[in-house]
Amino acid sequence: MSPVSPLGFGYYGSYLAKQGNINDGYHYVKLALSLLDRVGSRENAGEVIFVCTQVKSYVEPLQAALEYHHEGYAAAMASGDSSQAVINLLALNSSSFFAGANLQRLQGQCDDTIQLCEERHQLIFMVQAQQVQRSLSKLIGTGEEPKYSSEGRDILASNSSVLRSYHYQTAYVSLIFRSYDDTIENIEKYFALQENTWGILFLAHAVHAFHTGLISFWVARKSKEQRWYQRGNQSKLALRRWAESSQWTFENK
Repeated sequence: MSPVSPLGFGYYGSYLAKQGNINDGYHYVKLALSLLDRVGSRENAGEVIFVCTQVKSYVEPLQAALEYHHEGYAAAMASGDSSQAVINLLALNSSSFFAGANLQRLQGQCDDTIQLCEERHQLIFMVQAQQVQRSLSKLIGTGEEPKYSSEGRDILASNSSVLRSYHYQTAYVSLIFRSYDDTIENIEKYFALQENTWGILFLAHAVHAFHTGLISFWVARKSKEQRWYQRGNQSKLALRRWAESSQWTFENK
């Protein structure tokens, strides 16, 4: 075993989980975390905890699993890794959004994350945190729009991953408020943008599949277009693969 073994086991477990084998992936991320304090380098601890927590959230009670991101943030800050510190906070905020967290409290956490991003010049993550904050504002009823910096506006215009996330968030909020035209406009733009090929598993994969599936079937019933039924069925297949591999947690979430 070497100091980077926990990182290797964590990524391997996440890769297995992304392929649909949640149980084996979960085994390896637990191994990674158990080795972290024995042979692991604390320089990588924030990254190990982030990767492993995203897999654990598919198996363990969601609210409890997400608390590990606090540990990931603390470990990353202790080693001076501001990128992984921000990533852990961003993952905590965006995942808690769908785990039933109090929206007003979560809005305060997003404010803190955005401030840290600004202080540490993590501009891409700052824009992504502002997108979550925007959705929270819409749901709470204040309707405040993010104040993007000039660099943030450039990122939103040029980074396809960030832009795809923006259209997903906007489509989701439009779905909640049953705004059909806004929903279909943004979900079309979401599908039009090429998805980055992530080799590891994020909770966002399941969340996006669920909501894009709901939207697709809603649009299909109204438009009667087969392409929307096909998109909805693709979401069902993705969710079924994870559910069959981790039945207990998907039955209870």
